[in-house]
Amino acid sequence: MVVAAARIELHVHGSQSLKQKRGVVRSIIQRVRNRFNVSVAEVGGQDTWQIAELGLATTATDAVTARRRLEKACDFIENLHLAEVLDQEIQVL
Repeated sequence: MVVAAARIELHVHGSQSLKQKRGVVRSIIQRVRNRFNVSVAEVGGQDTWQIAELGLATTATDAVTARRRLEKACDFIENLHLAEVLDQEIQVL
């Protein structure tokens, strides 16, 4: 069994409150959960209006499958255009 984790830093443009940002982040999280077989949570930036950090995790039988699944999820988040992806990192353990 292989475990892979990703960290994605997002900038939510136009957000003027934590409530607005959380609405966008919840939407992204729900869409990723529904589309991919990964765990997703907001792991940083909870107290800022425009910056959010998401953590994604998955397991697979081999490293290539795990990495590919997270790369597709990261690309999906970027293609939603709900927030700008500032940074992303994928690690396979």
